[in-house]
Amino acid sequence: METVRIGLEQFLADPPAWLAGKRIGLLCNPASVDNRFCHARVRIDRVFPGQLKALFSPQHGFYAEKQDNMIESSHDMDPYLHIPIYSLYGATRIPSSDMLDTIDVLIVDLQDVGTRVYTFIYTLSYCMEAARANGKKVLILDRPNPVNGVSVEGNCLTAGSQSFVGRFPIPMRHGLTIGEMALLFNGDYEIGCDLEVIPMKGWRRRMFFSDTGVAWVAPSPNMPTPATAMVYPGQVIWEGTCISEGRGTTQPFEIFGAPFLDPHQIISFLNDDDIPGVVLREIAFEPTSGKWQGKMCRGFQIHVVDPMRYRPYRTSLKLLQAILFHHKDAFLWKQPPYEYEFEKLPIDMIIGDSRIRLRIENLEFLDDIEASWQPELEVFKRLSRKYHLYS
Repeated sequence: METVRIGLEQFLADPPAWLAGKRIGLLCNPASVDNRFCHARVRIDRVFPGQLKALFSPQHGFYAEKQDNMIESSHDMDPYLHIPIYSLYGATRIPSSDMLDTIDVLIVDLQDVGTRVYTFIYTLSYCMEAARANGKKVLILDRPNPVNGVSVEGNCLTAGSQSFVGRFPIPMRHGLTIGEMALLFNGDYEIGCDLEVIPMKGWRRRMFFSDTGVAWVAPSPNMPTPATAMVYPGQVIWEGTCISEGRGTTQPFEIFGAPFLDPHQIISFLNDDDIPGVVLREIAFEPTSGKWQGKMCRGFQIHVVDPMRYRPYRTSLKLLQAILFHHKDAFLWKQPPYEYEFEKLPIDMIIGDSRIRLRIENLEFLDDIEASWQPELEVFKRLSRKYHLYS
């Protein structure tokens, strides 16, 4: 297997001459490493000594130490470079003019996970808007979409569901790299900043992360492995419910359950066409934090046996219907606040359309629900293809 050369490696192999003398900022976190696990800020400082003036961190903090939503990180100083680290998930989620005054170019090196609700792409979008307003350039060092670049799934976000887990009308599993997403934001969503993307070498759209030869470093505390990223486009819906999504365990999102859940009843609701490409293995677990802390939960681990057939969003919506059917009296939707929204139901922000939540609640046929969002999904597919950087 040939190792994909990520944007950071491409950047370091051929540093842009126009960066000479420029003051640089870097939006990054612990996953911003090269193929030998050396951090991007260290490598960039070696190539452009003294030019890095500020670091910026997304949700979960510069060290990815903060666990959950609305757990903020503070500004800090980098002990290696002795420059400020500005938190973009604290007092503000938008970089201020004061933060940007010390830089000319913002380099972005973040590992996205290919799912609409993962907040890194919205931190990027706010940085792009602030860069445009303050006359700064944005340079994206591209990284793989860990769940491939051909599978696109789910309804597109509606305007009434906008939040920090969804700003633009994109589907749950979007099929773009972070560099391609930036191009989409800049073009069709009209951010219009001075933007450049350094593509990867050797990445192909059908690749899952395990195909790339690139080492995985967790981009957030509950995204420990590529297997987590694989199930996340569906399993994230449990964040909007009383069902444990596996936080407080060693396998977040891969496992889910609740004390009241009866796995045998759930299985009886399903057939093989409902959950292609996976095996559900009955388990019991006890979260050490989060929902149902210290209580034994019954549920399942999702084992993905055929990644190309697996449809994470459909699978988890079908599981949600099974739980609603068998455990309606015990099941609850999580109440606000969630990601700085104090009125909307979290599930409506996550699914991205309150009408779909109501149809799921009413146990309408999932095939019919999926058919209703296909036209907008096809529009997104055509739109996003304009920004594809890879075959």
